[in-house]
Amino acid sequence: MKVNQSLILATLLGTSGSVFGQAADFYTNFVRQVQLEPGVPQVTWDVSVLPEGEQLSPLAINPGGARFELWTVKSDPLTVYLLDSKYVGAYVPIANAVIRTEDPYTYTGIPRTRADRHFVVDIQVEGLLSAATDPDASKSVNLLRHVQSYGDGGNGVNIDRSQASLLSQSSLVNNAIHRMTIGVTSIPGADRSKVRGEEKFSVFSIDDYQAPASQLASMSVQIWPVADGGITGIEDNESLRFQSPSITLTMNDLYPDSRTYAQIYDGPPVLGTVGTVIPGSALIFYDAVPHDRTLVIDDWGEIVEDSGQYTIELLTATPFGTDRLDYVTFTINRDIEVNGTVTTVE
Repeated sequence: MKVNQSLILATLLGTSGSVFGQAADFYTNFVRQVQLEPGVPQVTWDVSVLPEGEQLSPLAINPGGARFELWTVKSDPLTVYLLDSKYVGAYVPIANAVIRTEDPYTYTGIPRTRADRHFVVDIQVEGLLSAATDPDASKSVNLLRHVQSYGDGGNGVNIDRSQASLLSQSSLVNNAIHRMTIGVTSIPGADRSKVRGEEKFSVFSIDDYQAPASQLASMSVQIWPVADGGITGIEDNESLRFQSPSITLTMNDLYPDSRTYAQIYDGPPVLGTVGTVIPGSALIFYDAVPHDRTLVIDDWGEIVEDSGQYTIELLTATPFGTDRLDYVTFTINRDIEVNGTVTTVE
């Protein structure tokens, strides 16, 4: 028997009664319905959807169930994101996956964080049965964790996600919110602070005579590297007179949401000191990928009036706090000494 076609997409894909896509003009959203039935070729149907709302499923659901996928397509550059997936069947449990990080960014629908930060995964399972006569597919679900590196300098655009590595697999048998706190990402890489890629957590139903194992829910998190940088043009403990040399600021892997700048203040380096931002040194990003930048700063010495010891710091502020990328301490001596004698004529 087929399930009535009045099932709405919002119920299948939204956690609060609505389908959520991307609202920007350069995003296009659609829902893909895949009919599943053993021994029968799969039938696929795509339907365009608004960023938020609800509508009828385009096809009635066969006894084998159907998978509904919410996709968004970014036009420039051409990038395809799978935002959510739900499987619906006669007695299949319901699952939902949520990943929370310290970065509130949700523009692409995929949460993100930095390689040195933790994140939390909540897997909610409902509808599991436990009676001896209940089908095995109604008693448990499988939780899979995949990891995939973007490679050196990669940003994940149009990568082949079928090449992700399975890191772990477990069985969930209770109706509950199963919470995992991931202290540090498991994306492979020799330098753990510089890995970039994504982790994916997926919930699958158990293989059954009516339908194959199908994805009930999934959520991915993007991991970006920790920034680093340097100040060149001045040596530590160097003594300057009247001319201030050009300095070069080199910055690598600046976080997509970051404000990076150089500041100068009196005295030795002290974390947390608020100094004067050096003109021409500030960079502000609110983007989807990290950035590298190199800046050459001239005439910065004009903001220093008095002789003494000074420190220049290169700082970057992100949703995780403010980090010092580099610093240099030096002295400036602009005092003029006049040697002479005074004589009188009597």
